[in-house]
Amino acid sequence: MLALLRRARVEPKELGTRRVEAHGLVLDQERHEVLWKGEPVDLTRAEFRLLWKLVQRPGRVWARGDLIEEITAGEALIVERNVDVHVSSLRRKLGDAGRLIATVRGVGYKCVD
Repeated sequence: MLALLRRARVEPKELGTRRVEAHGLVLDQERHEVLWKGEPVDLTRAEFRLLWKLVQRPGRVWARGDLIEEITAGEALIVERNVDVHVSSLRRKLGDAGRLIATVRGVGYKCVD
């Protein structure tokens, strides 16, 4: 029985897709945790989901409509301008790291690479 448990143990390398690091910003999806230069940043669920989406593919521009899907996970109906409010809040909470979220006028947002 013990041998089965040892073999079933998940190795850290397999959890790589659940943790992202970019420019000193660390997101751990499993722990729902964000660290900026080692210090924790308190985010709402919607803010975390939004930041996770942006950081997953630096440089890719996400339309507001696509980001709404990520923020709500289909659980609520919000308008595109709510995305702007969440991004504004994220930038404020992230401090210097807020500069990593760039606005693409008329389209949406991206994480700088």
